[in-house]
Amino acid sequence: MSSCKEGEENQLKCLWVQGPIIVGAGPSGLAVSACLKNNGVPSVILERSDCIASLWQQRSYNRLKLHLPKQFCELPLLGFPENFPMYPTKHQFISYMESYAVHFSIEPRFKQVVQSAEFDHISGFWRVQTQDTEYISRWLIVATGENAEPVIPEIPGIEKFDGPVVHTSGYKSGLEFSNKRVLVVGCGNSGMEVSLDLCRHHASPHMVVRNTVHILPREMFGFSTFGIAMALLKWLPLRLVDKFLLLVATFTLGNTDKLGLRRPKTGPIELKNATGKTPVLDVGALSQIKSGKIKVMEGVREITRNGAKFLDGQEREFDSIILATGYKSNVPCWLKGSDFFTETGMPKTPFPNSWKGEKGLYTVGFTRRGLLGIASDAVKIARDLSDQWTTIKDCKNTCNSHIILQI
Repeated sequence: MSSCKEGEENQLKCLWVQGPIIVGAGPSGLAVSACLKNNGVPSVILERSDCIASLWQQRSYNRLKLHLPKQFCELPLLGFPENFPMYPTKHQFISYMESYAVHFSIEPRFKQVVQSAEFDHISGFWRVQTQDTEYISRWLIVATGENAEPVIPEIPGIEKFDGPVVHTSGYKSGLEFSNKRVLVVGCGNSGMEVSLDLCRHHASPHMVVRNTVHILPREMFGFSTFGIAMALLKWLPLRLVDKFLLLVATFTLGNTDKLGLRRPKTGPIELKNATGKTPVLDVGALSQIKSGKIKVMEGVREITRNGAKFLDGQEREFDSIILATGYKSNVPCWLKGSDFFTETGMPKTPFPNSWKGEKGLYTVGFTRRGLLGIASDAVKIARDLSDQWTTIKDCKNTCNSHIILQI
């Protein structure tokens, strides 16, 4: 990295980056940086927060664990410690991320909020503007991922509610909701786990199920459900695997439709691949629903000052509202002049070809396939960029040799 301009008081205002600029220091950014380094390509990571993996460190609840076995969640070139359990905790995953960064000597530039990134057609370089610096490079890697910003739905009347309204990004533990009546909006993995956590802290959660949802046991026959599905997909058609998963799920969990949890017509894996909607892997919430400790509610019609009115005509009072409504990409807010992404911030090109755009643009972490997809993207990007890096170095060496011969 070198300076192309210095402002007053010797503060760098414009920096030339030899390798690619990576936006985001979560698992995606760390993985691609490590793979690049392993191929001899330097990079610079820009991170808006003051730490790596900020979603995990600052915006996740305490009881969070990986939903999949650790072998499906490892980043390239360095696995989890052997003494970690099959499903590492939030704090174990954070320690793994920190060890990963140390192992590969990855040092992001923290508190660099990317305001805009745009390809300069005149110079042929990417210009990435933060609050105090402009970074310039031949390559830009978008690693902010699918979960950059909380999704806050528009619910009629929510501004009238007297109690606290918090998104799961701000939820830590059910301890602060002890003995409270809590409305949980959303029934995905976060909604289920938060409701379970509230139960364990003697709160009374009412979970709003707005759409259909697939619920699968986390394990089948003593093995990871996800692991079984991945193994079967090597030999059987996707829809046949989906039918097998649903058959076992019905046998072990029962008919969830009777609990107000209607299944989609599309199978769980097919739906995940098509829309990114992840099936819920049950870790205990379903038994609490069956016992009545977690109450399933239909969609909310209106929030009132003291509670909510529901689509089925019921009206109940609540002390707090928790929005388990997920996250979204923020790429459209800062990536300018590129049509590679949709309005929702996802690559237009579907997996497995969503990792590479034009003019030196790359993306990692937008596959809708979690950490496994991140690892795949990072390896592909590093391989592609290392070829370009070698070509550029060879060209420079050739030019330098010609200059020496002329002298």
